[in-house]
Amino acid sequence: MTPAIVSLVFTVKNEAASLPRLLDSIAAQTRTPDEIVVVDGGSTDATLDILRAASARMPLRIEVAPGANISRGRNLAIRAARGEIICATDAGVWLEPTWVEELVRPLANDRRPQPAIHVVAGFFLPDPHGVFETALAATTLPLLSEIHPGKFLPSSRSMAFRKRVWEHVGGYPEWLDFCEDLIFDFALRAAGCRFAFAPRAIAHFRPRPNLGAFFRQYYQYARGDGKANLWRLRHIIRYTTYLVALPLVLAATFAAPLVGMLLWLVGAWFMLFPSYRRLLPMLRELAWRERLCAIAWVPVIRVVGDIAKMLGYPVGVVWRRRHRQGGLP
Repeated sequence: MTPAIVSLVFTVKNEAASLPRLLDSIAAQTRTPDEIVVVDGGSTDATLDILRAASARMPLRIEVAPGANISRGRNLAIRAARGEIICATDAGVWLEPTWVEELVRPLANDRRPQPAIHVVAGFFLPDPHGVFETALAATTLPLLSEIHPGKFLPSSRSMAFRKRVWEHVGGYPEWLDFCEDLIFDFALRAAGCRFAFAPRAIAHFRPRPNLGAFFRQYYQYARGDGKANLWRLRHIIRYTTYLVALPLVLAATFAAPLVGMLLWLVGAWFMLFPSYRRLLPMLRELAWRERLCAIAWVPVIRVVGDIAKMLGYPVGVVWRRRHRQGGLP
């Protein structure tokens, strides 16, 4: 039987600094993709030059689509791909040498007319540089041990799927610029697609380098949640925590200090313990002063992230309401 053609797709825009490492990691794969399709959304740096140079040493095709958001870029790349199996990743990452091999195995080994597996979820790990990024990774990213394989929704920085299921669900939602991969995942599940988990298919990515960049990221994520009508209960709980529970705890602190202290300890436990549990093994790579700084960053990151989400979510909700009459799902 002829092996399935495997296409690796991703989008770029002004990724000259991070692109060489990704391309080198693709070239080092134990299972080389049959083709690589990259869509450039309008880069103004050296991104296209790097891609053109790489096309001389690997089966890489470049599509240029100025102004395309990441959803449209992914759809364009997949539509242009020859493969029946699509591996998706993002710019700004680097891939373990066995990434393609691990992702493709459950799909390539099942060539039946009615396959048992349609989508494979890979995993991702942080590649932090310095104290802040280490604390940010611990605060925002799950450990492999925290993942429930049957419920895990893959990120499009590390996943594979059959091209025909992408066609069946209509591809990525081009009306979304953030959270688009979650909507794609939900559509695949709703269509009855079967998922497998490949924990050794690992993409490494660098967290945001500073607090301002992190704030913008989480603001945009929450705005995407509002646009897509995602995680409404989680956002309600967050608003309730900060706008109702926090004032009550402050009042209790002045009225009954011991009760207030107990409430602060309980709240801190629920909000910060998972982050510190992840941070503990990461501290071994840091000097003592850096360890203290990382520990101090965690509550700051948690609060700033929550504020960013509380500001971004209603912006997305307003956008959704304004666009409902335009055929929005």
